[in-house]
Amino acid sequence: VGSHVFRALNNRAEYDYYKYHSMDEISSWMAQMEKDHPDVVTIVDYGKTYENRTISLLRIGLKTEAKKKAIWMDCGIHAREWIAPAFCQYFVRQILQTYKTDAKMEMMMTNMDFYVTPVLNIDGYIYSWKDSSTRLWRKNRSPGPSGDCYGTDLNRNFDANWGTVGVSFNCSSNIYCGRGPISEPEAQAITYFVGSRKEDFLCFLTIHSYGQLLLVPYGHPDFTASNYDELMKVGRGAAEAILKVHGKNYTVGTSPDVLYANSGSSRDWARMQEIPLTFTFELRDNGTYGFKLPENQIQPTCEEAYSGALHIITYAHDKTFNGAAATAAATLWTMLLAVGVSGANLM
Repeated sequence: VGSHVFRALNNRAEYDYYKYHSMDEISSWMAQMEKDHPDVVTIVDYGKTYENRTISLLRIGLKTEAKKKAIWMDCGIHAREWIAPAFCQYFVRQILQTYKTDAKMEMMMTNMDFYVTPVLNIDGYIYSWKDSSTRLWRKNRSPGPSGDCYGTDLNRNFDANWGTVGVSFNCSSNIYCGRGPISEPEAQAITYFVGSRKEDFLCFLTIHSYGQLLLVPYGHPDFTASNYDELMKVGRGAAEAILKVHGKNYTVGTSPDVLYANSGSSRDWARMQEIPLTFTFELRDNGTYGFKLPENQIQPTCEEAYSGALHIITYAHDKTFNGAAATAAATLWTMLLAVGVSGANLM
């Protein structure tokens, strides 16, 4: 019995972060994260999909009395980009493992809450798991205006120069932008949740694949972000951090400069809400496997992307909290020294 119980515990503890998981498995994992880390993780439901599934995020942060700043990260806005939800799960695991031993992460989790949505486009994601014929499904699953086609590209549906460039008004297209701005419930969920507390968010990261790119606003070639130079500087720093991990090059720039023009993206919408640091990550690869990235690349992809994301998040944190952080660090050291002197035998 003993070994059987131990094996069961061991199996539960060892969630495999280096394979792709179905929506049911991801939902169970979210519940487990909340159960295992009740002091820092809360599941927040903030919308429904077209097929009436609940859209949830993990709010991760240390409880404090102070009003906190926030970091946004969403994955899986496009159903077929399976590496994105894999990254969101890996990111959550890493910050939860790190903050207990890393003073910097502990400080960031004290000053900020991380809002992480592992799968935004739940209906589409489930559909992409159905069989090989649906594996490359991109959009959500709402019916089109004529009823004979399905799905809106959620990343063309936000109220940011909606319907102007890089979209189609044909519902059968992969880049169909919907009947109007934020016509889709999944886009509405982010718009209302983030929009209602936009002054709290320092950073908005939306995770996609593929192409090895870090995209800054705007997708429309006629518009330039007011802090374009800062976005490029921070993006290049993130690309350098990524390069150091496994030698992969990520290109930094606006979508029209390095990919193609588009409108109605969540990244552009977030920047228009005055969230200062908004980036789209296009994870591996450069087209060899495309959306069907093999599972043996999940680990290196997540490791490098984590490094890049952490660079942006740390920059956002330090820019906001530098004075306060220096004071807090000094206080922390004073406390640690006091504990070290009086409690040297408490280890």
